[in-house]
Amino acid sequence: MPKVAVVVPCYKETSKVLDTLKAVPALVQYIYCVDDACPDGTGKLVEAECGDPRVKVIFHEENQGVGGAVITGYQAALADDVDIVVKIDGDGQMDPELLPIIMRPVAEGKADYSKGNRFFVLSDLQHMPGIRIFGNAVLSFLSKFSTGYWQVFDPTNGYTAIHADALRLLPLNKLRQGYFFESDMLFRLSTIRAVVQDVPQRAVYEDEQSGISLIKVIPSFTLSHIRNFVSRIFYNYFLRDFHLASLEWVFGPIFIVFGLTFGISSWMGATAAGTEASAGTVMLSALPFLAGLQLLLSAIGFDVDNQPQVPIQGQRLGEADDDPD
Repeated sequence: MPKVAVVVPCYKETSKVLDTLKAVPALVQYIYCVDDACPDGTGKLVEAECGDPRVKVIFHEENQGVGGAVITGYQAALADDVDIVVKIDGDGQMDPELLPIIMRPVAEGKADYSKGNRFFVLSDLQHMPGIRIFGNAVLSFLSKFSTGYWQVFDPTNGYTAIHADALRLLPLNKLRQGYFFESDMLFRLSTIRAVVQDVPQRAVYEDEQSGISLIKVIPSFTLSHIRNFVSRIFYNYFLRDFHLASLEWVFGPIFIVFGLTFGISSWMGATAAGTEASAGTVMLSALPFLAGLQLLLSAIGFDVDNQPQVPIQGQRLGEADDDPD
C-alpha cells in the first residue's frame, strides 16, 4: 500500500475544518493542516480540538495564498517520504470520503496527477452558480491551450492527487501561489510530460462563499495562460524536440498576420482612392491567411495527439533543478 498524505490549506475555515479532518479516511497516514496566517486562528483550533495523531499543523507567519499553503504541505510530505499527496480544502466542498476515488488513477499507476471534474454529472450543474459555470468554461478552454492537456476540464478544481515522483520534478518555488495555482500546476506538469487524468466528482454547494471572483480573475488568468502557452510551445516544440508542427507554429501566425495586414491595407488604400480591390489583391490576401489558418489547425491537431501517455512515476528521475519560466 502506498503512503498517502493529505494537505489541507486553511484560511478562515473554523466552521468546517474539524468536520473535514474527521472525515479523512484511515488509509491516509499524514495530514498536514497549513494555517496560512489565518486571522480567525484555524490552526490553533485544530491543535486544541483535533485529537487525530495523523494531523500536523504548520503555521505561516505571513499569508502566502492557497498555492503557498499547498506548497508548504507538499514539502512536508516529501520530507516524510510519502508516495501520494492529496489536496483537500477545509471548507467542506470536497468530500474526504471521495479521496480513494480521486487518487485511484495515481495509486494504480495510470496517471501521475489526478483531479476532480465537477462538470461530469450534468444534473449537478443546476446547483452551481451560473457565473461559475461560465467562468470555468472559459478558463477550461484557455487551460487546454496553455497546458496541452486537451482532455482535462475544470482546471480550477483543487481536489487533486499527485505522485511523489512527479512532485519531486516540479520547481515548487516557481509555482504561482495565488488562485492561479491549480492552473499553473497543470502547466508545470506538462513541461515534465506527466500524465494527468480527470476524475468525475459530485459538486457540493451549501453556504460556503468562494474566495475567488471568476469575472475579476479571468483577465489576469488569460494573460497568465498566454504566457504559459508561449513557454510550453517553445519548450516542447523547439527546446526539447523539433517536429513538423514546430514549423507550423511559426509559419501559421506569420501567414495569418501577413494576409490580414496586406488585406486591410489594400482595402484602406482602395477605399481612399474610391476604387475596388482587384481579384489578384484579394487572392494575395486570402491565400496566405487561409494557408496560415490551416497550418495552425494542423499544429493544434498534432498538439492534441501529443499528450503524455506514459506515467513518469517509478522512474525516480531525481529532484527538479530548473524549468522554463
